[in-house]
Amino acid sequence: MNKKDLSESDIKAKFITPAILNAGWDELTQLGREIYFTDGRIYVKGKLTARGKRKFADYILFYKPNVPIAIIEAKDNKHSVKGGIQQALGYANTLDIPCVFSSNGDGFYFHDKTATDGQIEKELSLDEFPSPETLWEKYKQYKGIESNDVEEIASQEYFQDDSGRSPRYYQQIAINRTVEAVAKKQDRILLVMATGTGKTYTAFQIIYRLWKSGAKKRILFLADRTALIDQTARGDFRHFKDAMTIIKHKQIDTAYNIYLALYQGLSDSKSEDAYKQFSPDFFDLVIIDECHRGSAKEDSKWREILAYFNKATHIGLTATPKETTEVSNIEYFGDPIYTYSLKQGIDDGFLAPYKVVKITLDIDAEGWRPPKGYLDKDGNPVEDRIYNRTDFDRNIIVEERRKLVADKITEFLKGNDRFAKTIVFCIDIEHAEGMRTALANANSDEVVKNSKYVMQITGDNEEGKRELDSFINPSEKYPVIATTSKLMTTGVDAQTCKLIVLDSNIGSSTEFKQIIGRGTRINEEYGKTYFTIIDFRNVTNHFADPDFDGDPVMIKQVGENDDLTGTENETTEEVITDIVDGEKIEFPEYPEIEGGGDIVEEPRVKIRVDGVQVKVVNERVQYLGADGKIITESIRDYTKKSVGEKFKSLDDFLNRWNSSEQKKAIIEELEDQGIFFEPLKEEVGKDFDPFDLICHVAFEAKPLTRKERAENVKKRNYFTKYGDKAQAVINALLDKYSDDGLVTIESTEVLKLDPLNKLGTPLELIKAFGSKAEYIKALKELENELYKTA
Repeated sequence: MNKKDLSESDIKAKFITPAILNAGWDELTQLGREIYFTDGRIYVKGKLTARGKRKFADYILFYKPNVPIAIIEAKDNKHSVKGGIQQALGYANTLDIPCVFSSNGDGFYFHDKTATDGQIEKELSLDEFPSPETLWEKYKQYKGIESNDVEEIASQEYFQDDSGRSPRYYQQIAINRTVEAVAKKQDRILLVMATGTGKTYTAFQIIYRLWKSGAKKRILFLADRTALIDQTARGDFRHFKDAMTIIKHKQIDTAYNIYLALYQGLSDSKSEDAYKQFSPDFFDLVIIDECHRGSAKEDSKWREILAYFNKATHIGLTATPKETTEVSNIEYFGDPIYTYSLKQGIDDGFLAPYKVVKITLDIDAEGWRPPKGYLDKDGNPVEDRIYNRTDFDRNIIVEERRKLVADKITEFLKGNDRFAKTIVFCIDIEHAEGMRTALANANSDEVVKNSKYVMQITGDNEEGKRELDSFINPSEKYPVIATTSKLMTTGVDAQTCKLIVLDSNIGSSTEFKQIIGRGTRINEEYGKTYFTIIDFRNVTNHFADPDFDGDPVMIKQVGENDDLTGTENETTEEVITDIVDGEKIEFPEYPEIEGGGDIVEEPRVKIRVDGVQVKVVNERVQYLGADGKIITESIRDYTKKSVGEKFKSLDDFLNRWNSSEQKKAIIEELEDQGIFFEPLKEEVGKDFDPFDLICHVAFEAKPLTRKERAENVKKRNYFTKYGDKAQAVINALLDKYSDDGLVTIESTEVLKLDPLNKLGTPLELIKAFGSKAEYIKALKELENELYKTA
C-alpha cells in the first residue's frame, strides 16, 4: 500500500481516527466527524436562489456534548502534516476552540492557543495525540476556569430530548461563554445576536444549565410584549413544565423556579408595584429580553425593577444594543460577551438575504404647499406652509399619497406573489388603519374572497391582535398583509414574511434593524429564502450607518410609472461566487399576537386633504456589483451594458427576436437580466414597445412607435387573403398592439378584451381563421409583418 495513493477518506479511516480513539476519546459522545456548522449562504439572482457551500470540520472533539475543545483538519498524504493548519485555524476562531490540529496521516501538527512557553505550534507523532483530560485542562486555561466550582457549572450538560435538536455553533458559543461568565461571578452580561438567530432558545439553554447545576435557583425572564411571553412559554421554555409560571394580573406565587413576566405586569405607576411582593433577593438571575427597548434607559420604570433585584445576575439579550447620549446598554451591562451579527447570519446561511426597492414620491422629495385658500376635507383652511415627508400621515393626510403607496405595494405583489406575507410599517395606529383601507381597496378582488387578506395589527385592535398568530404561522394563508405601527417591530417570529414595506419615518438605527429582522428568518419548506424591502421614506439610508452590517443583494430606485410587477425577476449577469471556496454559484432553472404590551398612542389631530397630484420620481438603477459595492447607473447606460452581455450585435438580437415563437419570452428573459422597461419608456418614449427600446438604446437604431408599425402593416394590406371577419380581427389586433403593445396580443385572452370582444366570442373569432392552429399561424404572420422593416 502506497500511502500517497490513498484518498483523504482512507487517511482519516486508517490513520487519524484510530490515533484519536487510542488517545482515549469516546467515539459516541466526544468524536464528531465531518460536522457541518453553517448552512451555506443563500445567493439571489432574480427570483432564483441557490445555496453556497457549507463549512464543515473534518473532526471536532467535545469534552461533553456541545462543549467543543479541539478541531482537526485532515488532508491526504500528498499534503504535508501542516497542510490544513490555516484552514483549521480559521474554523477554530469562528468556533471559539483553543486546540487546533492538522494531519495527513503521518502525524499531527498542533497549534495551541494556550501555550505560554513561546512554542505555540509543534509536530506530534500519531501516538502522541492528547487525551480528553489533557485538552480539557487547556480549554479551562483558555477560558479562565480556575476552580472546581466554576468547572462544575461550566461542564453542566445541555438540555436534550428525543427531537435531536442541538444548538448551532454561534448559539453554542453564546451559551458556553455566558454560563462560564456566570460561574465566574460576572453579574452583568450582554449577548448581542441578530434577529432570527434564536435568542430565546439560547436563553432557554443558559437557564437550564445554570438551574440544573444549582448555580441559579430562581430565575426571572422579562419581556415587554404579551406576544413574546406567550411565544416563549409555548416554545422552548415549555420543557421547564411545572417549574415555570407566567406572572399575570399581578398575582404572585413564590412556589416556582422559573418566572416569565412583562415589565408592565410587574410595574404600575397607578398602584403598588407587583414586583415588590418578592423580596429583593428572591431572584438570583434576571434575563432581560430585547433589553434595548427600555431597560437601557436610566430613568425608566423598567430599570427600577432591575435596581430592585440588584443582587441577581442580569443577562441582557438584544439584536441591537442601544448607544445614544441618553441611553446605553453597554454602560449598564458592559461590552457584549458575544456578538453574532446580521452579516454573519446571512453569510452562514442562517438568515435570509434581501433586496431593496426604493420609491420616492414627488411630494416627499419636493414638499407640498397648499394653493391659496385651500380647504381640507372638513372645509377648514389649510395652513400655508411647505409640508414634507415628516408631516405626511403624522400631521397631514394626503389621500392620494396613501392610495399611490397601496397601489405600488399591490403592483409588486400581483407581479411576484399575491400571497407573500407582507408587513407594512406605518407612522402610528391611525396611519395603519388608513393603510388597511387603502390596501383593501387596491386588493378588492382578494378581500372579497376573504376579508382577512389585509388586517390592521396594532396594540389597540383586538381583532387584529387575535390574528397575529395566524399571520406568523407558515401554514395559515390569511392574513396576507398586516399594517402595523409599533406592535410588530420586534420579537414577532414571522418565518414566511417575504415583503417589508417602510412607510414610517424611522430615525433610529436600532428600530430599523429590528424591523429588518422581521424578514430575516428562512423557511425553505414554504419557499422563503430571501425577502424584499419597499422603502417609501428613504429609511434604508440607515445602511450607510458604519455600525450596520449585512448589505442588501440589490437596491432598485423606482421611477415614475415604473411597474413593480417583475421586480423580483430583476438580476444582472455578474458572476456570483461562493464566499467559502470562490467557486461560481450555479442557479437552478425557473420552475414552471394574541397580547398587548404595545403602547397605544393618544390619537393625534391630523389635517385630511385630497385632490393632490402625487407621482413617483427617480429613474436610477442601483445594484450590488461583484465586488460587493453598490453600483448606480443611468437607465440607458445600464440597459446598453446588460443587453450587450446578452446579444453581441443588432443582427444577433434581430435573429433571436424573429426566430422566437413568442416575443414575450425574450422580453421576460431581458427582465430577468435586470432590464427595467417601464423607466426606459419614461426616458425614451411611452409609445415604443420593448423591441424598439432595445434596438434604439442598445444598438442606436432608429425606433418606430407602435402606431407607426401598425400603420405600416395596414398600408401593405397583406391580410386581404383572409375573410371579412378574420380581417376585422387582424385590424382590431393591430389597434390593440398600437395601444397596449405586443405582449397583450400574444395571449388568446386578448380576444375577450375591447375592441375584439365586440366582434364576437373568442370561439367565433378563432373560427373565422378555420381553427386555433390557423389563428396562431395568422398571429405569427402578423408579428412578422410588424417587424418586417427591421
